[in-house]
Amino acid sequence: MISRDKSTWPNSSTVLVLLHVFLMSYSLSLRAQEHYLLEAESFNNKGGWAVDQQFFELMGSSYLLAHGLGEPVADASTEVSLPGKGKYYVWVRTKDWAPFPKGPGTFKLVIDDVELDVVFGSTGVAGWQWYTGGEVKVNSPTVRVTLHDQSGFEGRCDAIWFAKSAKFKPPNDLKELEKWRNELLNIPENTEEAGPFDLVVIGGGMAGTCAAITAARSGLKTALVQNRPVLGGNNSSDVRVHLMGDTDKNFYPKLGRVVRELDNGDPGNGHPDGKSYGDKRKLDVVRAEGNLHVFLNMHAYKVNKEGNRIISVVARHVEENRDILFKGRLFSDCTGDGTIAFLAGADYRMGRESRSETNEPLAPEEADEFTLGTSNLWASVEKDVISSFPETPWALQFSEEYFIDEPKSDWQWETGFGNFNTIFDAEELRDHNFRAIYGNWSFLKNKMPEKYAKNKMVWAAYIGGKRESRRIMGDYVLSQMDVQGDNGHQPDGFVTATWTIDLHFPNEKNSRYFKGQEFFASTEHIKVAPYTIPYRCLYSRNIENLYMAGRNISTTHVAFGSTRVMRTCGMMGEVVGYAASLAVKYNLSPRGVYEQKLDQLVSIIKE
Repeated sequence: MISRDKSTWPNSSTVLVLLHVFLMSYSLSLRAQEHYLLEAESFNNKGGWAVDQQFFELMGSSYLLAHGLGEPVADASTEVSLPGKGKYYVWVRTKDWAPFPKGPGTFKLVIDDVELDVVFGSTGVAGWQWYTGGEVKVNSPTVRVTLHDQSGFEGRCDAIWFAKSAKFKPPNDLKELEKWRNELLNIPENTEEAGPFDLVVIGGGMAGTCAAITAARSGLKTALVQNRPVLGGNNSSDVRVHLMGDTDKNFYPKLGRVVRELDNGDPGNGHPDGKSYGDKRKLDVVRAEGNLHVFLNMHAYKVNKEGNRIISVVARHVEENRDILFKGRLFSDCTGDGTIAFLAGADYRMGRESRSETNEPLAPEEADEFTLGTSNLWASVEKDVISSFPETPWALQFSEEYFIDEPKSDWQWETGFGNFNTIFDAEELRDHNFRAIYGNWSFLKNKMPEKYAKNKMVWAAYIGGKRESRRIMGDYVLSQMDVQGDNGHQPDGFVTATWTIDLHFPNEKNSRYFKGQEFFASTEHIKVAPYTIPYRCLYSRNIENLYMAGRNISTTHVAFGSTRVMRTCGMMGEVVGYAASLAVKYNLSPRGVYEQKLDQLVSIIKE
């Protein structure tokens, strides 16, 4: 016989509470068995649909995009195991992206062989919404789900919800949706860990890739976390911007070696052949480094801190919806948008400073939110046969008075300029670029057949090529006076920059015809002599172990006009890699390297 101390037994009220908790959890368990959430980006066969992850920061998820340049893309499909047979109510989260009066991105949902009656993406209602697809009866728990594009004009699907009860509609509020999504996807709180690393680089553009390679070659165990399947950022097949800035006018000739190693030549902007931008070349160089661990398709969205130090970053796979936690001694924000710095609470600026604040002749009288914009480049090629392109009443409308007579784009195709916030309005900004591209191309094809009848649009970027967003503040803020040499050479001036002060603004004629909706830019190049960017611009002034490299470094808006080009950004990454090796060797912060080991850093870079 087993004796029990009755003083440890629960009292009656405790029993009731425990029973209530048990019944609630049992009820939740039953409800969990009556529904199924299918994330569209997780489809096994994506057909012609593309995974669009670039708005993860806003949506908490990727989605599938039917980017067919006006021709329906191949079906996406997958098999799922529902909780059981019987009747289900179906909901689809989608967006009518150009609702005038009904948007062009139409698609249908097919469950096994049953095509639902609803045409999604054609409501005329703006914004992401859950739309009911009606009822469907399934005879087997395993069903095939298919997305059938109807237009080729950016139909988009975020998720599909199957429920046996008609009473519950999925949440639209983004915070509620994120919590609900995480619960249904069973994403564990105890995240899979990678590391620890000496340096975690977030962002695989030219700056981040160069930083990771240099750090690894300097002996650091390094992670490179990139939220796309390719490296190079704007200099990749996704965006197709050529590299600018010189590496051969360097005060420190060693800098730029890694940039040149990754440089695949100059195909110009928006080349129709994506291979010209060297995706494979960049990946091959990265994967050859034994100390470098690359994590593609991982979007970093959460920062963990102790005091003013980052201790880890959490990233989610953009298709598989699994999290990885990256522990590190040092971190480098090379995201362009300064995402990690922002999440960590780093000091930053966005927009233009006033002339009274910076004393820069090129600064405006009053500070404002004006930023350089985002480009979605496109290209057509001449074929042997005549091709057509549909009318686009939902797009921007062109006329004999104003149209852009070009078979392909260049940098001037740009939207932003304070009309859109380049971070929080990023999807609307990208879609505005589409409305301009498709509207103008429809005009050229249908109104100028004698010139464009055989030209076919073969490529358009759905990933936006951003220029400006957050600039993270360091111990030194580069200004126009530094760029033009008025402040002399700083002792920690390493990266030699040669690009002009290149500040874009809306093209005057474009603004006259599309006031407030400008999508075409002009600029005035203000030449500079080669000058150097101080190391103190490459680390955060208030987050102790955070570097940055790329367009998000510590500059004013005016100086940014010169520092932002990619060969220059790549050399910034190289400096970060060298400096991080000293920080690890001597257990110093990035600032500590400047204060205590600057001579040694000079020696390494001069070597």
